Amino acid sequence: MEFMKTNGRGILLCIGIAAPAWLLGRAFPVVGGPIFGILIGMALCLALRDKEMYRAGIAFTSKKILQAAVVLLGFGLNLGVIAQTGKQSLPIIICTITTSLVIAWLFHKATGTPGQISMLIGVGSSICGGSAVAATASVIDAKDEDIAQAISVIFFFNVLAAVLFPPLGHLLGFDTASGEAFGVFAGTAVNDTSSVTATAATWDSMWNLGTATLDKAVTVKLTRTLAIIPITMAIAFMQTRKEDVRERAEGKNVSVLSVFPMFILYFILASVITTAATGAGVPADIFTPLKELSKIFIIMAMAAIGLNTNVVELVKKGGKPILMGLCCWSGITVVSLVLQRVMGIW
Repeated sequence: MEFMKTNGRGILLCIGIAAPAWLLGRAFPVVGGPIFGILIGMALCLALRDKEMYRAGIAFTSKKILQAAVVLLGFGLNLGVIAQTGKQSLPIIICTITTSLVIAWLFHKATGTPGQISMLIGVGSSICGGSAVAATASVIDAKDEDIAQAISVIFFFNVLAAVLFPPLGHLLGFDTASGEAFGVFAGTAVNDTSSVTATAATWDSMWNLGTATLDKAVTVKLTRTLAIIPITMAIAFMQTRKEDVRERAEGKNVSVLSVFPMFILYFILASVITTAATGAGVPADIFTPLKELSKIFIIMAMAAIGLNTNVVELVKKGGKPILMGLCCWSGITVVSLVLQRVMGIW
């Protein structure tokens, strides 16, 4: 009861934003519910004069609900299927992730772009957009403004990819009788699931391939999603090192568990449960409600982040993050195309 008294108003406000944002996301999948959630939240941020009664619930949603969304995401991952079909794309995935992270780090060092926003854009661009940003933000305790900035940048280049990649694939000579090659390209070079789906579905409709491209792209994309595990654990280790140095300077000891992202272990457990259940003959559709709940939780969290974000300040600080996003996106695209060419995929 005390929890609802403290957090109820803010949580209900986020639910009130998430409901129309979810519907808009289904109507316009290339944009997606999380972006609508952020936009509505930022609009209300300017309109709400007194946010104090909502503040605790907004903070709970932007942190704890965000972590819960990542955990539920694990119920969409069948590790066996990914292991079988992801072998072909694994070298490309590893190289594109490395490329994005290196570019983000170099850009951060060269331009002085803040470390948190650089990490969020680098990880989000390389792995799976909003989900990766959500996981990373929870580990580094990122500011809501930085999360909103990273999501906005990634969204912008997602839309460009969905529009430009199908004609680019045709121009480059991708096989139009099969969705195999373009599916790998879409799955490795587009980061957010909704945009991967939109890009691959466009190729299918252009060449009457049914869902061949979409099936391949989504499987490759799910393989990329698993990179959340080692990346967030590596970031947590670095955070532990920083905390340890700081605490030792103050004569204190730091606990690894205090900074370790426990929700990532639950994410792994959810993936193992899904794999074991489907291997035992349980229909994969049984996990669909949990996957859908994960999407709703992410939209709620993005709404909370929007409510804590001043859109005016976001625009003022947007130059460097957008340029960083462009560099990461371009690097990933080029590396994906080059490796596919070298491997004889197209």
